[in-house]
Amino acid sequence: MEKHKWNFADTITASRIIVSVSLIFLSLEEIVFYILYAIAGGMDALDGFVARKTDSVSSFGARFDSLADLIFCAIIFSRILPLLFYSLPAKLWIIVGIIVFIRLVSYIFAGIKYRRFAALHTIMNKLTGFALFLLPFFIRYSVTAVYFFVMCGLALVAAVEELLIHICRTEYNPNVKSLFFARERR
Repeated sequence: MEKHKWNFADTITASRIIVSVSLIFLSLEEIVFYILYAIAGGMDALDGFVARKTDSVSSFGARFDSLADLIFCAIIFSRILPLLFYSLPAKLWIIVGIIVFIRLVSYIFAGIKYRRFAALHTIMNKLTGFALFLLPFFIRYSVTAVYFFVMCGLALVAAVEELLIHICRTEYNPNVKSLFFARERR
């Protein structure tokens, strides 16, 4: 196994972790929170782009990026979930529960089938991620419930699609773009 050499993409990822952690100390009322939040989101797209363009893609970089994603999401959810919990109708939380259940079934099914953690980079998953990323910008407006409902619709379709792809395929390919392209080439 070759030793990993630190690169510019890794520096971007590390910076994203630092920016994410700084969000803990800022009020959701401050514009600085949203500026740093947007910067962290931009860095998430930038680190992978830089890694591909500089030919420095590595398994370390992929795991480091996943760690940065986990830290960012945990911090944001811990900050925003309490606000949403009390302001959104219970029916929406039932939909969230269904989505989480389908995701868990998909991950368990894929884990057993492929003997590994298997998440897909589908177009619907990316749209859902982007919609989820935009959520904090809608939190202070009267459209939060409508936006959350639309986001849940995207997430539900993405979760069902991912489960169906895992059911249809015999081999794991994280880059399947949609159910329509899930057929394996022989």
